[in-house]
Formats: sequence, structure tokens, C-alpha cells
Amino acid sequence: MPTDYSDLRALFINCTLKRSPEQSHTEGLAKISMGIMAKNGVQVDTIRAADHDIPAGVWPDMTEHGWRADEWPAIFEQVQAAQILVLCTPIWLGEKSSVCTKIIERLYGNSHLLNDAGQYRYYGKVGGCLVTGNEDGMKHCAMNVLYSLQHLGYTIPPQADAGWIGEAGPGPSYLDPGSGGPGNDFTKRNTTFMTWNLMHLARMLTDAGGIPVHGNQRSEWDAGCRFDSENPEHR
Repeated sequence: MPTDYSDLRALFINCTLKRSPEQSHTEGLAKISMGIMAKNGVQVDTIRAADHDIPAGVWPDMTEHGWRADEWPAIFEQVQAAQILVLCTPIWLGEKSSVCTKIIERLYGNSHLLNDAGQYRYYGKVGGCLVTGNEDGMKHCAMNVLYSLQHLGYTIPPQADAGWIGEAGPGPSYLDPGSGGPGNDFTKRNTTFMTWNLMHLARMLTDAGGIPVHGNQRSEWDAGCRFDSENPEHR
């Protein structure tokens, strides 16, 4: 591939309910995507959210709201540094995990911040998601995660989700012997396409300097500019 991706960074947040070193099937799928990115020079970081003290809440630092500890501010530094964010979640009761919900809420708590152009902070970054489980709900989880990311300001490329679900019920999970998960061609194809689309779009946005600034600058709106939106009081 002639395109250079070596200046890009990607952050994968694994929202498994399990703490390390317990095996995470979601991490097993994420490693496919992380491996492709690493082979093409992207700096890849991964965080298992359950290993960190991340309180629930929608404020940048929850120690200012009664919590004794909060590791989210340090994690948010990694979010800011990455052009690509991939949220990885198992399915529980047909939904993304409670940990994934908490991560999205914490991302939301920083979404009011602005970048140097006066846009919301996540503008110019791309987002995707990976889902695993042995029950229905893969597309439902992806819709929820991707909608949330775009609402916060992330740009979503085509086919920005992939996943694997085994037989419904107490059947094998992705990495279990005999599951067929790691060798599933459909999952590998979708994961590969998602990965390259994330890299392509991140490359395009980075080279373009992000999303064009006119019409979406919170700083200018607050200053009175209405970008052709009717406002009889504006002078």
C-alpha cells in the first residue's frame, strides 16, 4: 500500500466486563484490526476499561463530583491523541456492555470542549466498533455505538462495524475451541474492511486539516455568527 499511515494513532477501548488477565473474546477479535493497523505503521494503543477506575458520570473529572478516584482524565489524553477510536464491546441482554455505556458517557462529558478551530473536540477524528457475543444484537449494538460517536463529533466511514456471534444461548464464545470464530471468513472480511476504511478516512481528514470549519464553529456561534441561519437580530 503506497499510502503512509505512520503518523496516525488508533485507540481501541475494550469494554469487556472482565478484568485482566481473564481472557477477553472481544479482545481476540480486536487483535485482527489492531494487527492490520500496526502492519501499516499506525501507532496502536489499547485499553481494557475494566482494569481502570472509571466512575460513571458525564463530567470530565468525576473527583470534582464526589468520587475518590478517576482515571478517565488520563485516558482522555489518549483519546485526544488518536485520530481513530474503536469501541469494542460484548453483547449482554441484546445491548452493548454497561462498561461501553459508561465509556460513551465519559466521552460525552468531554464533548463540549473545542479544538483549535473552535469546533467540538472530536471533529476530524474517525470512529468504529467491534462486537462479540453468543446472543442476538450485534447490529443493534453497532447502531447504538456508531450513532453515539457521530453525535459527539466523530466521522464514521462506510462499514465501520464488524462482529461475531455464535450460536444463540450458552454456546461457545469467539475464542473458545471449536467456535469457528477466529476462522470465520465473513467476520474477518468485515473486520478487515472496517479497519482499512478507518485508516483511509483518517488519512483523508488528517491531510485535509479536519472537517472544514465554516458553519460548525461553536466559538463563532457563541460570538453571534449564524452562518446563513436566519437571525433578524444579528448585525
